[in-house]
Amino acid sequence: MGVSLRKARTIIRKTLEKGHEMELKPLSVVVLDAGGHVIAFEREDGAAPGRFAIAHGKAYGSVMLGMAGTAQMQRAEAQAYFMAAVNGVYGGQVVPVPGGVLLRDKKGEVTGAVGVTGDTSDNDAAAALAGIESAGLIGEI
Repeated sequence: MGVSLRKARTIIRKTLEKGHEMELKPLSVVVLDAGGHVIAFEREDGAAPGRFAIAHGKAYGSVMLGMAGTAQMQRAEAQAYFMAAVNGVYGGQVVPVPGGVLLRDKKGEVTGAVGVTGDTSDNDAAAALAGIESAGLIGEI
């Protein structure tokens, strides 16, 4: 089963709450389904207007490659040409850094992805994971 709108809203709310708790800069959070389509998005007051594209790119790369942001960054560092080619295939929409968190079900199947941006990539990922776990889902950073 995919990610419901209700679960997506919970992920966003809890991710933003974790961001406040960690005293992060204003965050933007997107939740995508397994096909890479947006279920929900929020940008906190004070976040730069271009943050949707970054959050989306983190999540989009995760869901389309079946590889979380941390793994994408490692792949980009080891094989820059591969990630450059992937970005060409996907029209430049992939942002291969932490903060793109893969959603999996209990069987390990990809059900969607969450993208968070606004603070450091590692802090973005930590906030996302807290939101995902609060919604009772499994996240892979």
